[in-house]
Amino acid sequence: MTTEPDAAGSAQPDPPAQPVHPTPGEPTREPDRQPEGQPDPDTIPLEPEQVADPEPESGSGVKPELSALPPSARPAGKGTLAAKIAIAFADIKIAHSLFALPFAVLAAFLAGPGRAMTLHTRAVAEADEGAAPPEFAFGWWSFAVKLGLIVLCMVFARTWAMLVNRIADRTLDAENPRTAKRAFAAGRLSTADGLLMLAGSAGLFIAACAMFTVFFDNQWPLYGSIPVLIWIAFYSFTKRFTLLCHVFLGSALAVSPIAAAVAVDPQSLRLLTSTGPSIYLLAAMVLCWVAGFDVIYALQDHEHDAEAGLHSIPARLGPRRAIFLSRVLHLACLGALLGAWAFNPNLGQVFGIGVGATAVLLVAEHLVLVKRGEAGLNMAFFTLNGVISLVLGATGIADLFL
Repeated sequence: MTTEPDAAGSAQPDPPAQPVHPTPGEPTREPDRQPEGQPDPDTIPLEPEQVADPEPESGSGVKPELSALPPSARPAGKGTLAAKIAIAFADIKIAHSLFALPFAVLAAFLAGPGRAMTLHTRAVAEADEGAAPPEFAFGWWSFAVKLGLIVLCMVFARTWAMLVNRIADRTLDAENPRTAKRAFAAGRLSTADGLLMLAGSAGLFIAACAMFTVFFDNQWPLYGSIPVLIWIAFYSFTKRFTLLCHVFLGSALAVSPIAAAVAVDPQSLRLLTSTGPSIYLLAAMVLCWVAGFDVIYALQDHEHDAEAGLHSIPARLGPRRAIFLSRVLHLACLGALLGAWAFNPNLGQVFGIGVGATAVLLVAEHLVLVKRGEAGLNMAFFTLNGVISLVLGATGIADLFL
């Protein structure tokens, strides 16, 4: 029974319902009834597929009910292994192997044809008067194979290191709006997917290192393969306990020129040669250069890192001190680069132009940061540093042949 308000606003009961009598001569009508076995359309519940899914949270790429779950509890996206590998490669930005690769290739040239040229020059100087000077001989085909293996090792090693980073940081990434869309953080790839790809990249790296033993009787790359994998993976855990995490990242990339020289000719790293000190100084340059720009890159996450208890320099010391330390590291980088140039007689004027260009680009990097702040990070981090890497690699190799 319903009630309706009267004119005074008080509720009065409805009059009792009167029975309905048919008009004489009109047949009696039965009330409408739903056929047996069929539900009342007014009470049919919606099927699951009829209920619209909630919209994903803005910027997260994860449904609201999933965003509250830790990454390990989120369902991974389905797909073929090839599709998952493509997602992983896009996530770790395989093209960013560019940062360290030119230095590995330059070190390979210094240890291979560069050292051979130095030895040939010395042999010519020591030849007896009147004797025919010795001819320059170098195995270019074998060097080309070594160079190809070095490039493969670089790609496999970086893939391993970046996958370790993404898996180790998946929970932290999920809590950071800037990184929440990363594949492991968002649940598009599962931890099991990552471990499978880790095993594959490590296995391929070790196999590529073993090829130096098979074809060139050089066991050192194989002996060093597992220690290198451990070292370059270690960086991903250092920001949990030390301000030096940026230096650890720099050291992970600084391994590349030393490892390339070992792969081409282990004797090239002897300290009493002109090649050895220049390669070590080149590695020191890479360490300081990478650590400096990683401090800059960490500026965009300093608030999140401070809240999460991470030990990045911007989070612990603040942006101003971080920028100052980045400049100090880049000054040390230029000092090491000048030393590498001075020690190696095969690096002349062309490489000197590359050193000068590097100094100009590093200054430009910090000017962009001063003028544009965090808005200029992408230009400072990716564009200018990519150019530095290419310029130094290209001018150093060119100097060997000019």
